Amino acid sequence: MTRKPLARRTFLVAAALAVASAGYAQDAPKELRIAFQKGSVGLSLLKQRGTLERRLPGVAVKWIEFPAGPQLLEALAVGSADIGAVGDTPPIFAQAAGKDLVYVGVEPPRPDSSAILVAKDSPIKSLSDLKGRKVAFQKGSSAHYLTVRALEKAGLAYTDIEPVYLPPADARAAFERGSVDAWAIWDPYFAAAEQVPSTRVLVTGRDLTSNNSFYIATRDFAARNAESIGILFDELNQTDAFAHARRREAAALYASFAGLDPKVVETVFARRARANIGPLTPAIVEDQQRVADAFYALALIPRAVRVSEVVWQPGRVALNRVR
Repeated sequence: MTRKPLARRTFLVAAALAVASAGYAQDAPKELRIAFQKGSVGLSLLKQRGTLERRLPGVAVKWIEFPAGPQLLEALAVGSADIGAVGDTPPIFAQAAGKDLVYVGVEPPRPDSSAILVAKDSPIKSLSDLKGRKVAFQKGSSAHYLTVRALEKAGLAYTDIEPVYLPPADARAAFERGSVDAWAIWDPYFAAAEQVPSTRVLVTGRDLTSNNSFYIATRDFAARNAESIGILFDELNQTDAFAHARRREAAALYASFAGLDPKVVETVFARRARANIGPLTPAIVEDQQRVADAFYALALIPRAVRVSEVVWQPGRVALNRVR
């Protein structure tokens, strides 16, 4: 990234947060409904710490957990939540389906936090061996895109495998029973499965996908609540700083909430880069457009979409309000 885009990004985030600190009480929503997943480490820790509630006095903060991104975005689309965190693929499927949602923020890439798993004694030794096999993953999730990219790398067509669309818990059960040959999944499910001796990592997302995590909101909420979003991102970044400075304490909080073994949590944390959550850069939008184009080329979404059309511009909102 060049100095100029980085400076602009920093300035816009600072402007948004400055406005958030200035006139927040005037426009505060009565309720903030945050949708998250078990893999949303930042949001999970923020929920456990309770610091967001202290930053938003008088606002009823509600936390709603979902098994995966597609279900989470469906809740946003029908008005059951205001903002949430998902991987790269769910927003593409939502946009293609006409859901009125917008990208409001992004975390740094975490390509090592997702993988395609096989049994330790499986005859599948390379990606090309997936041909004719049953591969389980959540439809419309980041694991779906990882599978698409893995097949491309192996020179296989999507039709060369038998996709088995299952949410994480059901996919794990099918994988452990041997009902499927491979399982594409993300952390913390990936980290948990990795601890099982009978499981082998076929490939991670490294060199296949950025595995970006996005913050998505309803268009109406984003338009009316720049301050709330700015405060949420500020608290998430502070929570991330806490997680790095006091890792043992943060790991204990997350393990308690997620019901995970400390070894699993340590693996999840080790694969996490520093957060620095902020607006989408042009490079991120371009990367996300490649995800959209890949699904459209395979006819897995009903129409082509332009990601840039649903990217919220918090800096513009903040600067307009400052004037």
